[in-house]
Amino acid sequence: MMIGTLYRPGRPTGFRRYLRHLLLLLCLGLSLALAASIPLDMHRMQVQMQARYGEDGLALLKAWQRQLDEVRQLPIEQQLTAINQFFNRHIRYSDDMPLWKTSDYWATPLELMGVRAGDCEDYTIAKYLSLLSLGVPVEQLRLIYVKAQVGGSHSRLFQAHMVLGYYPSADATPLILDNLLATIEPANRRPDLQPVFSFNSQGLWVGNRQTQTDPTARLSRWRDLLTRIQAEGFNLPSPAPSSAPDINQISAKGD
Repeated sequence: MMIGTLYRPGRPTGFRRYLRHLLLLLCLGLSLALAASIPLDMHRMQVQMQARYGEDGLALLKAWQRQLDEVRQLPIEQQLTAINQFFNRHIRYSDDMPLWKTSDYWATPLELMGVRAGDCEDYTIAKYLSLLSLGVPVEQLRLIYVKAQVGGSHSRLFQAHMVLGYYPSADATPLILDNLLATIEPANRRPDLQPVFSFNSQGLWVGNRQTQTDPTARLSRWRDLLTRIQAEGFNLPSPAPSSAPDINQISAKGD
């Protein structure tokens, strides 16, 4: 794409116009990058990790921070792969009860890396927030509750599961980031997953239809999580209190 008029000797007007266009594009690009990404308070994260989980937790946190820096300028496909592999490799699966003494707990990325263990929701949340911090637009990411088929294509056994979906465009088939698979596959190649509902920081979807509901009003665990991650160094707006009915009866366990 050509921007403005290229500089030629004796044409100061065109050169000034070129500079104005160039500066405008640079400012626009900077503002978009700042608007899309989540500011991270790395110092606060490191202090809290050291105090709560010691040197082992701090080492993994620093590895995650290095991973973010290394892939920040890479194409989105490489960012997705790097973040998916980072958590799948460094985090072991565990139910919530042994870790948090409760049947359903949504861990922050700091907590997940601190204990180096978590369930499918924790993997998904950490990948979602990592990609947001890299500047991936929130409208391209959704946390998706699914029914996962267990035992092969002829099995009638399903269990609740959560994955992260990346949507290259609004009407595109999402790419699925899953703690059960090392590779990232489009949803149409995952017949073992049946979507139930999905959400992100901006909306809640049932099937392919977006509801008018604020996800923090209907998902109390999501609202509580956003409050805790802000205290740990993810600079997100605080969720507003709400008396709307909760839909947390769906729980992703066992995967």
